[in-house]
Amino acid sequence: MRTIFENAIRSPWKSASNAIAVSLAVFAVYVASQGIFDTIIVYGTTVLLAVAYSFFSPADPASRFAAVTKFSHPCLGLLFIWLIWRWMGIMLEQEEFFVSISDFDFAMAWVAFGVLGYLTWRQFGLPMVTVYAAAIAYALIPSDLGGAGLDWSSIADRQWFTTDGVFGRPVQVVTTVVLVFVVFGAVMQNSGAGAILLKLAFSATSRIAGGPAHAAIIASAMFGTMSGAAIANVVSTGVFTIPIIKKAGFSPRFAGAVEATASTGGQIMPPVMGVVAFIMADVTAIPYLLIVVAAFLPAVFYYFSLFTVVLIEARKQGIGALPVDRRQSVTADDWIKSLAFWVPLAIIVLVLATGRTAQNAGFFALASSFAINLVLFPDFRKPSRWWSSLVSAGRTAASLMIVVASVGIVIGLINMTGIGLAFADAIRATSGQSLFFALLLVMLGCLIMGMGVPSVTAYLLLALVMGPVLENLGISKISAHMFMLYFGVLSVVTPPVALAAFAAAPIANAGPMETAAVGVRLAFTGFVIPFFFVYRPEILIIDGFEPLNLAWAVICLAIGSWGATTGLARFEVRRLSLAASGMRLLAALAVLTPEVWSSIAGGLVIAAAFAIEAFRSKRGEPLPRKTH
Repeated sequence: MRTIFENAIRSPWKSASNAIAVSLAVFAVYVASQGIFDTIIVYGTTVLLAVAYSFFSPADPASRFAAVTKFSHPCLGLLFIWLIWRWMGIMLEQEEFFVSISDFDFAMAWVAFGVLGYLTWRQFGLPMVTVYAAAIAYALIPSDLGGAGLDWSSIADRQWFTTDGVFGRPVQVVTTVVLVFVVFGAVMQNSGAGAILLKLAFSATSRIAGGPAHAAIIASAMFGTMSGAAIANVVSTGVFTIPIIKKAGFSPRFAGAVEATASTGGQIMPPVMGVVAFIMADVTAIPYLLIVVAAFLPAVFYYFSLFTVVLIEARKQGIGALPVDRRQSVTADDWIKSLAFWVPLAIIVLVLATGRTAQNAGFFALASSFAINLVLFPDFRKPSRWWSSLVSAGRTAASLMIVVASVGIVIGLINMTGIGLAFADAIRATSGQSLFFALLLVMLGCLIMGMGVPSVTAYLLLALVMGPVLENLGISKISAHMFMLYFGVLSVVTPPVALAAFAAAPIANAGPMETAAVGVRLAFTGFVIPFFFVYRPEILIIDGFEPLNLAWAVICLAIGSWGATTGLARFEVRRLSLAASGMRLLAALAVLTPEVWSSIAGGLVIAAAFAIEAFRSKRGEPLPRKTH
């Protein structure tokens, strides 16, 4: 505690922002434990604290605008606090009797929209603020010019002075469900449990060729399922895993891509799925446990494909297993300390299985994690560790609340203008009678709309815009929402705005775009799996599947993934010629089509290609000439 007070004296602005971050984290825990005692106060306070933290954080001294923002940001923060205070007053009055809202208050609502747009740009860059600005512009542009032609005051009324816009569903769900898991993840990261999981992962994979990369996949999957942001996962685990992957002999861009794709996959890995599982249960009214069951096999295939790519790349580069003297041994004490991860995870599932809410599960998981970490990790008994955990959680929560508040406006305007239905009609008209072409259009829409947005926010936005499109195509609800989730998640490794790859590239000392390009190759199976949700929904298990159909889907996905992986890498047991690689890719596409005879023919081609290459390798035939 003494260190905290000393820092407060030396850097008052930083201390003030840290105090706000801690307040936001503590408030989130309180809401999770007590429930929503008043919707207006809870949602208003959460957004207020998030914006206040964003404006009262010390300015980056390296920024060209540091001198300006050092003065303007606190002023904007105070202005927004006043705006929220006035909003609360009006909303609480409306609960008692009818209130007439003045044009001045409508104008102040637009000031709030501007502040949120500015913060969205500062924290999430051009892609998200473009969506935000485009939604507002479309709502304001007269109908004669192709817009919705809505009145500025009606937009302000609906998007600010109700619980439909800024304080709509995204803010409500994140406040009640997601933020407590953000705190839980921060406690896990700061306690020492993360280091133990990394050690277990490295020990489990040390005997496999390319072991460090496999360990990064395991560790990132574990952390990623708890955190709601692939980028945060890349930054936190990548600083440990990427240098070790490079040291094993992999190229910098490959090391960065492995971390980016593995961290991204955590958002689809049960039982938490980066908190999206709880959001999907809320949006679709499908029980949480059924969503977890549906997500299990696809997530396993995603990570199996990553392991396969790493194994093939390790063989291609001649990278073997770790030498015996560099392998980590796991002690009984390590296994005991790993309970800090496994026990809270089990508690989440058990609490939800009893019919309790997701926020109850998050609170009990956090409480158990905190208690276990106090016992197992002596360093975590220091109050400074608790403080740093809360600061870290508050910082992440503030960033998340900013973007969900902006997305709330986008969703609210979509509801007001009816553009979502128009978009669905446009896809149907463009695709004609082709389901596959319609799915491609939806895939592109999901990738574009998910760019630069955390998975929770991306899913909420896509569920409203794309959900009706897919369901109108005759696709089941669970298949439609899993389809949207996968492509919304994969947008963070897809160029041109591959934020997870861009976050990993500086750590790996690699180029951002080349890291993203390798990441797309590594995540190839992830781009295929969503189409299986539509054409072979038995892979989701819960959607009226038959065991034989499930087995056929698994076989096709496994063979197709292997053919595509070896074809893209141009390597199997030895280097492949360009023609052989192309043949494998075409055969893999045939296997992955819904037609049975096409799948059988493609599978036979891949099996024959494997046998031929194995035979040639055994005979010692020369490798094909390397082409560039």
